[in-house]
Amino acid sequence: MKVFQHVNDIGDLKATVKEALKVKQNRFAHKDLGENKTLLMVFFNSSLRTRLSTQKAAMNLGMNVIVLDVNQGAWKLETERGVIMDGDKSEHLLEAIPVMGCYCDVIGVRSFARFENKQDDYEERIFNQFVKYSGRPVFAMETATVHPLQAFADVITIEEHKEVERPKVVLTWAPHPKALPQAVPNSFAEWINATDYDFVIACPEGYELDEQFTHGAKITHDQDEALRGADFVYAKNWSCFRDPNYGKIISKDMNWTITAEKMALTRNAHFMHCLPVRRNMIVTDEVIEGERSLVIPEAANREISCQVVLKRILESLA
Repeated sequence: MKVFQHVNDIGDLKATVKEALKVKQNRFAHKDLGENKTLLMVFFNSSLRTRLSTQKAAMNLGMNVIVLDVNQGAWKLETERGVIMDGDKSEHLLEAIPVMGCYCDVIGVRSFARFENKQDDYEERIFNQFVKYSGRPVFAMETATVHPLQAFADVITIEEHKEVERPKVVLTWAPHPKALPQAVPNSFAEWINATDYDFVIACPEGYELDEQFTHGAKITHDQDEALRGADFVYAKNWSCFRDPNYGKIISKDMNWTITAEKMALTRNAHFMHCLPVRRNMIVTDEVIEGERSLVIPEAANREISCQVVLKRILESLA
Protein backbone atom coordinates (compact mmCIF):
# COMPACT_ATOMS: atom_id res chain seq x y z
CA MET A 1 0.00 0.00 0.00
CA LYS A 2 1.58 3.27 -1.14
CA VAL A 3 -1.25 5.70 -0.35
CA PHE A 4 -3.86 5.55 2.40
CA GLN A 5 -6.71 8.05 2.20
CA HIS A 6 -9.95 6.15 1.52
CA VAL A 7 -11.59 2.91 2.61
CA ASN A 8 -10.85 1.27 -0.74
CA ASP A 9 -7.12 1.74 -0.14
CA ILE A 10 -7.21 -0.78 2.69
CA GLY A 11 -8.70 -3.69 0.72
CA ASP A 12 -11.35 -6.00 2.15
CA LEU A 13 -12.74 -4.19 5.19
CA LYS A 14 -13.98 -7.26 7.08
CA ALA A 15 -10.60 -8.92 6.75
CA THR A 16 -8.84 -5.72 7.78
CA VAL A 17 -10.96 -5.35 10.91
CA LYS A 18 -10.13 -8.95 11.84
CA GLU A 19 -6.46 -8.11 11.35
CA ALA A 20 -6.88 -5.04 13.57
CA LEU A 21 -8.39 -7.11 16.39
CA LYS A 22 -5.49 -9.55 16.10
CA VAL A 23 -2.97 -6.69 16.20
CA LYS A 24 -4.70 -5.36 19.31
CA GLN A 25 -4.09 -8.68 21.09
CA ASN A 26 -0.34 -8.42 20.47
CA ARG A 27 0.82 -4.93 19.48
CA PHE A 28 4.48 -5.91 19.31
CA ALA A 29 4.20 -9.02 17.15
CA HIS A 30 5.51 -7.17 14.09
CA LYS A 31 8.11 -4.92 15.72
CA ASP A 32 10.80 -6.14 13.33
CA LEU A 33 8.90 -4.73 10.35
CA GLY A 34 9.87 -1.17 11.19
CA GLU A 35 13.47 -1.76 12.19
CA ASN A 36 15.71 0.93 10.64
CA LYS A 37 12.64 2.56 9.06
CA THR A 38 11.66 6.17 9.81
CA LEU A 39 8.19 7.70 9.91
CA LEU A 40 7.88 11.44 9.32
CA MET A 41 4.67 12.97 10.70
CA VAL A 42 3.94 16.37 9.15
CA PHE A 43 1.40 18.55 10.96
CA PHE A 44 -0.10 21.64 9.35
CA ASN A 45 -2.70 21.67 12.14
CA SER A 46 -3.00 20.91 15.84
CA SER A 47 -3.37 17.38 17.11
CA LEU A 48 -3.63 15.34 20.29
CA ARG A 49 -4.99 11.84 19.53
CA THR A 50 -3.56 11.68 16.01
CA ARG A 51 -0.07 12.65 17.10
CA LEU A 52 0.07 10.36 20.12
CA SER A 53 -1.66 7.36 18.57
CA THR A 54 0.35 7.48 15.34
CA GLN A 55 3.65 7.84 17.16
CA LYS A 56 2.75 4.95 19.49
CA ALA A 57 1.67 2.76 16.56
CA ALA A 58 4.97 3.41 14.78
CA MET A 59 6.95 2.61 17.93
CA ASN A 60 5.02 -0.65 18.33
CA LEU A 61 6.33 -1.59 14.89
CA GLY A 62 9.92 -0.67 15.77
CA MET A 63 10.05 2.53 13.68
CA ASN A 64 11.99 5.71 14.32
CA VAL A 65 9.68 8.75 14.39
CA ILE A 66 10.24 12.37 13.39
CA VAL A 67 7.48 14.90 14.13
CA LEU A 68 7.40 18.16 12.18
CA ASP A 69 4.99 20.93 13.18
CA VAL A 70 5.06 23.10 10.07
CA ASN A 71 3.67 26.13 11.93
CA GLN A 72 6.28 26.09 14.69
CA GLY A 73 9.27 24.01 13.64
CA ALA A 74 9.93 24.98 10.03
CA TRP A 75 10.09 27.85 7.58
CA LYS A 76 6.67 29.17 6.65
CA LEU A 77 5.66 27.21 3.58
CA GLU A 78 4.05 28.45 0.39
CA THR A 79 1.62 25.89 -1.01
CA GLU A 80 0.39 27.53 -4.22
CA ARG A 81 2.09 27.48 -7.62
CA GLY A 82 2.86 30.66 -9.52
CA VAL A 83 3.03 32.96 -6.51
CA ILE A 84 5.65 35.68 -6.21
CA MET A 85 7.15 34.78 -2.85
CA ASP A 86 7.72 38.30 -1.55
CA GLY A 87 5.78 37.81 1.70
CA ASP A 88 6.48 35.95 4.94
CA LYS A 89 6.77 32.47 3.37
CA SER A 90 10.40 31.52 2.83
CA GLU A 91 10.14 28.04 1.31
CA HIS A 92 7.86 26.38 -1.22
CA LEU A 93 6.22 23.05 -0.55
CA LEU A 94 7.54 21.82 -3.91
CA GLU A 95 11.11 21.94 -2.58
CA ALA A 96 10.24 21.07 1.01
CA ILE A 97 8.40 17.84 0.18
CA PRO A 98 11.22 16.03 -1.69
CA VAL A 99 13.65 17.19 1.00
CA MET A 100 11.38 15.63 3.65
CA GLY A 101 11.34 12.45 1.60
CA CYS A 102 15.14 12.25 1.84
CA TYR A 103 14.97 11.76 5.60
CA CYS A 104 12.28 9.10 5.98
CA ASP A 105 10.64 5.98 4.60
CA VAL A 106 6.96 6.81 5.23
CA ILE A 107 5.13 10.14 5.55
CA GLY A 108 1.92 10.94 7.44
CA VAL A 109 0.25 14.27 6.60
CA ARG A 110 -2.32 16.26 8.57
CA SER A 111 -3.86 19.31 6.90
CA PHE A 112 -7.34 20.79 7.35
CA ALA A 113 -9.72 22.47 4.94
CA ARG A 114 -9.08 26.18 4.55
CA PHE A 115 -12.65 27.07 3.52
CA GLU A 116 -11.27 29.61 1.05
CA ASN A 117 -12.11 27.60 -2.05
CA LYS A 118 -14.12 24.38 -2.09
CA GLN A 119 -12.43 23.12 -5.24
CA ASP A 120 -8.98 23.54 -3.67
CA ASP A 121 -10.08 21.72 -0.53
CA TYR A 122 -11.82 18.85 -2.32
CA GLU A 123 -8.94 18.40 -4.78
CA GLU A 124 -6.73 17.75 -1.71
CA ARG A 125 -3.90 19.82 -3.14
CA ILE A 126 -1.57 19.64 -0.14
CA PHE A 127 -1.96 15.90 0.44
CA ASN A 128 -1.65 15.09 -3.25
CA GLN A 129 1.56 17.11 -3.56
CA PHE A 130 3.10 14.84 -0.91
CA VAL A 131 1.94 11.80 -2.87
CA LYS A 132 3.37 13.19 -6.11
CA TYR A 133 6.67 14.69 -4.97
CA SER A 134 7.86 12.91 -1.81
CA GLY A 135 8.85 9.59 -3.40
CA ARG A 136 7.53 7.86 -0.27
CA PRO A 137 4.32 6.09 0.80
CA VAL A 138 1.94 8.70 2.22
CA PHE A 139 -1.02 8.26 4.55
CA ALA A 140 -3.65 10.73 5.72
CA MET A 141 -3.64 11.79 9.37
CA GLU A 142 -6.70 13.91 8.40
CA THR A 143 -6.91 16.03 5.29
CA ALA A 144 -9.17 18.75 3.96
CA THR A 145 -11.92 16.22 3.22
CA VAL A 146 -11.25 12.91 5.03
CA HIS A 147 -10.03 11.40 8.29
CA PRO A 148 -9.65 7.69 7.50
CA LEU A 149 -7.67 6.68 10.60
CA GLN A 150 -10.55 7.95 12.75
CA ALA A 151 -13.19 6.19 10.66
CA PHE A 152 -11.22 2.93 10.73
CA ALA A 153 -10.99 3.19 14.54
CA ASP A 154 -14.73 3.86 14.66
CA VAL A 155 -15.49 0.67 12.72
CA ILE A 156 -13.19 -1.35 14.99
CA THR A 157 -15.01 0.10 18.02
CA ILE A 158 -18.45 -0.72 16.65
CA GLU A 159 -17.37 -4.28 15.85
CA GLU A 160 -16.10 -4.71 19.40
CA HIS A 161 -19.27 -3.40 21.04
CA LYS A 162 -22.15 -4.35 18.73
CA GLU A 163 -24.84 -6.51 20.31
CA VAL A 164 -26.66 -7.41 17.09
CA GLU A 165 -25.17 -8.64 13.84
CA ARG A 166 -26.41 -5.66 11.81
CA PRO A 167 -26.59 -2.64 14.13
CA LYS A 168 -28.32 0.61 13.29
CA VAL A 169 -25.67 3.34 13.22
CA VAL A 170 -26.70 6.99 13.21
CA LEU A 171 -24.42 9.88 12.29
CA THR A 172 -26.05 13.05 13.55
CA TRP A 173 -25.05 16.67 13.09
CA ALA A 174 -24.84 18.69 16.32
CA PRO A 175 -24.27 22.41 16.99
CA HIS A 176 -20.85 24.01 17.40
CA PRO A 177 -19.63 27.63 17.76
CA LYS A 178 -16.97 27.31 15.01
CA ALA A 179 -17.05 26.26 11.37
CA LEU A 180 -15.60 22.74 11.27
CA PRO A 181 -14.44 20.67 8.28
CA GLN A 182 -16.48 17.83 6.80
CA ALA A 183 -13.51 15.42 7.03
CA VAL A 184 -14.66 13.29 9.98
CA PRO A 185 -18.29 12.86 8.84
CA ASN A 186 -17.16 12.29 5.25
CA SER A 187 -14.88 9.43 6.26
CA PHE A 188 -17.35 8.02 8.77
CA ALA A 189 -20.00 7.89 6.05
CA GLU A 190 -17.60 6.37 3.54
CA TRP A 191 -16.41 3.64 5.90
CA ILE A 192 -19.82 2.80 7.39
CA ASN A 193 -21.24 2.56 3.87
CA ALA A 194 -18.56 -0.08 3.21
CA THR A 195 -20.06 -2.26 6.00
CA ASP A 196 -23.44 -3.95 6.05
CA TYR A 197 -24.73 -1.83 8.96
CA ASP A 198 -28.08 -0.04 8.80
CA PHE A 199 -26.76 3.50 8.35
CA VAL A 200 -28.67 6.77 8.76
CA ILE A 201 -27.41 10.36 8.57
CA ALA A 202 -29.42 13.09 10.31
CA CYS A 203 -28.73 16.78 9.68
CA PRO A 204 -30.59 20.08 9.33
CA GLU A 205 -31.55 21.14 5.83
CA GLY A 206 -28.56 22.68 4.08
CA TYR A 207 -26.03 20.48 5.87
CA GLU A 208 -26.10 17.55 3.44
CA LEU A 209 -22.61 16.14 2.84
CA ASP A 210 -20.92 15.36 -0.48
CA GLU A 211 -22.76 12.45 -2.10
CA GLN A 212 -19.49 10.76 -3.06
CA PHE A 213 -19.20 9.88 0.65
CA THR A 214 -22.85 9.47 1.67
CA HIS A 215 -24.24 7.55 -1.31
CA GLY A 216 -25.99 4.47 0.03
CA ALA A 217 -26.92 5.92 3.41
CA LYS A 218 -30.41 6.99 4.44
CA ILE A 219 -30.53 10.76 4.97
CA THR A 220 -33.11 12.57 7.06
CA HIS A 221 -33.65 16.04 8.49
CA ASP A 222 -35.58 14.59 11.45
CA GLN A 223 -33.09 13.71 14.20
CA ASP A 224 -35.68 12.04 16.44
CA GLU A 225 -36.78 9.78 13.60
CA ALA A 226 -33.18 8.79 12.94
CA LEU A 227 -32.45 8.03 16.59
CA ARG A 228 -35.37 5.64 17.09
CA GLY A 229 -34.03 2.12 17.39
CA ALA A 230 -30.38 3.17 16.99
CA ASP A 231 -27.61 0.98 18.41
CA PHE A 232 -24.81 3.54 17.95
CA VAL A 233 -25.12 7.33 17.88
CA TYR A 234 -22.19 9.23 16.42
CA ALA A 235 -22.58 12.97 17.01
CA LYS A 236 -20.44 15.40 15.05
CA ASN A 237 -20.61 18.96 13.84
CA TRP A 238 -19.66 19.99 10.34
CA SER A 239 -19.96 23.22 8.39
CA CYS A 240 -22.02 23.60 5.25
CA PHE A 241 -20.76 21.73 2.18
CA ARG A 242 -23.27 23.14 -0.30
CA ASP A 243 -22.64 26.32 -2.29
CA PRO A 244 -23.00 29.24 -1.77
CA ASN A 245 -22.49 28.58 1.97
CA TYR A 246 -19.45 26.29 1.79
CA GLY A 247 -17.52 26.35 5.06
CA LYS A 248 -20.11 28.47 6.82
CA ILE A 249 -22.33 27.98 9.87
CA ILE A 250 -25.98 28.19 8.88
CA SER A 251 -27.42 26.82 12.12
CA LYS A 252 -26.59 26.58 15.82
CA ASP A 253 -29.86 24.91 16.73
CA MET A 254 -29.37 23.51 20.24
CA ASN A 255 -32.31 21.16 19.70
CA TRP A 256 -29.79 18.95 17.88
CA THR A 257 -27.60 18.51 21.00
CA ILE A 258 -27.47 14.88 22.11
CA THR A 259 -29.15 14.65 25.52
CA ALA A 260 -30.36 11.82 27.74
CA GLU A 261 -33.84 12.44 26.35
CA LYS A 262 -32.54 12.00 22.80
CA MET A 263 -30.68 8.83 23.74
CA ALA A 264 -33.89 7.47 25.31
CA LEU A 265 -35.30 7.25 21.76
CA THR A 266 -32.61 4.70 20.86
CA ARG A 267 -32.25 1.02 21.62
CA ASN A 268 -29.97 1.79 24.58
CA ALA A 269 -27.40 3.01 22.07
CA HIS A 270 -23.71 3.58 22.57
CA PHE A 271 -22.59 7.19 22.17
CA MET A 272 -19.60 7.97 19.95
CA HIS A 273 -17.58 11.08 19.10
CA CYS A 274 -14.09 11.53 17.65
CA LEU A 275 -13.00 14.12 20.28
CA PRO A 276 -12.28 16.86 21.15
CA VAL A 277 -15.92 17.59 21.98
CA ARG A 278 -17.74 20.75 23.04
CA ARG A 279 -19.67 19.56 26.07
CA ASN A 280 -23.28 20.70 26.35
CA MET A 281 -23.25 21.79 22.72
CA ILE A 282 -22.52 18.52 20.91
CA VAL A 283 -23.50 16.31 23.86
CA THR A 284 -24.50 16.77 27.48
CA ASP A 285 -22.25 15.80 30.38
CA GLU A 286 -24.71 13.09 31.37
CA VAL A 287 -24.45 11.29 28.03
CA ILE A 288 -20.71 11.55 27.42
CA GLU A 289 -19.97 10.41 30.97
CA GLY A 290 -22.56 7.65 30.86
CA GLU A 291 -21.82 3.93 30.85
CA ARG A 292 -22.80 3.66 27.17
CA SER A 293 -20.27 6.28 26.06
CA LEU A 294 -17.46 4.89 23.90
CA VAL A 295 -15.40 8.02 23.37
CA ILE A 296 -12.37 6.71 25.29
CA PRO A 297 -12.28 3.17 23.79
CA GLU A 298 -12.81 4.82 20.40
CA ALA A 299 -9.81 7.11 20.95
CA ALA A 300 -7.73 4.15 22.16
CA ASN A 301 -8.46 2.31 18.92
CA ARG A 302 -6.76 5.10 16.98
CA GLU A 303 -3.49 3.40 17.88
CA ILE A 304 -4.75 0.15 16.39
CA SER A 305 -6.14 1.60 13.17
CA CYS A 306 -2.89 3.42 12.52
CA GLN A 307 -0.77 0.39 13.35
CA VAL A 308 -2.61 -1.72 10.78
CA VAL A 309 -2.13 0.98 8.13
CA LEU A 310 1.58 1.33 8.92
CA LYS A 311 1.97 -2.45 8.97
CA ARG A 312 0.46 -2.69 5.47
CA ILE A 313 2.74 0.09 4.22
CA LEU A 314 5.86 -1.50 5.72
CA GLU A 315 4.94 -4.86 4.25
CA SER A 316 4.75 -3.20 0.82
CA LEU A 317 8.30 -1.86 1.32
CA ALA A 318 9.76 -5.26 2.22
